Amino acid sequence: MPRLPSLPKRYHSASVWGLYGLGLLPAAYAFYLGATGRLPGNPVKEFEHLLGLWALRFLVATLAISPIRDLFGINWLRYRRALGLLAFYYVLMHFLAYMLLDQRLNVPAIFADIARRPFITIGMAALAMLIPLALTSNNWSIRRLGARWNTLHRLAYVIAAAGALHFAMAVKVVGPEQMLYLGLVAVLLSWRLVRKPYLRRKRQEANAPARTAAGRA
Repeated sequence: MPRLPSLPKRYHSASVWGLYGLGLLPAAYAFYLGATGRLPGNPVKEFEHLLGLWALRFLVATLAISPIRDLFGINWLRYRRALGLLAFYYVLMHFLAYMLLDQRLNVPAIFADIARRPFITIGMAALAMLIPLALTSNNWSIRRLGARWNTLHRLAYVIAAAGALHFAMAVKVVGPEQMLYLGLVAVLLSWRLVRKPYLRRKRQEANAPARTAAGRA
């Protein structure tokens, strides 16, 4: 399979910062639309929806990095941390929009919503799980936690499933868009089950010609 041309290493850092800039543009644009009265229907709800949708997109993109490398040989691992942090920022903005614009800091109403409405309960659980992942998304934490870092960051799959479920349960009728994200998360979760056998077979196939040549020699 032909490989995509790789980005020169000297541009890696700039490309990561560029991803942060591009990743925050949808939030800025949605805020601009809301501030200028261009969001349809209930502008607060629409703003919340857009922030939550982009959070889910970044979660899916974060989890897709490893399968893309495994299946197609495209190594975008340097962008995974930025994508994960963008997902966290959007989840946090989604919650803040709900808390400040929708509920107007009515704390009893917020707690009542969390307790009474399952999709909000699931969304809050996803936010709570994202916080330790965001706090440990740095090289110091990777060195400090060692193998435990990988175990902790596997929570990203649970969070993505919670996010897709939250998105689907937030609407009265589950439509194609909700089914799309549920399906994408299901595929990514399924990949975790077959990844190790697939990579093992791939290594065996790659080593087979070398073993054959050695046997003939």
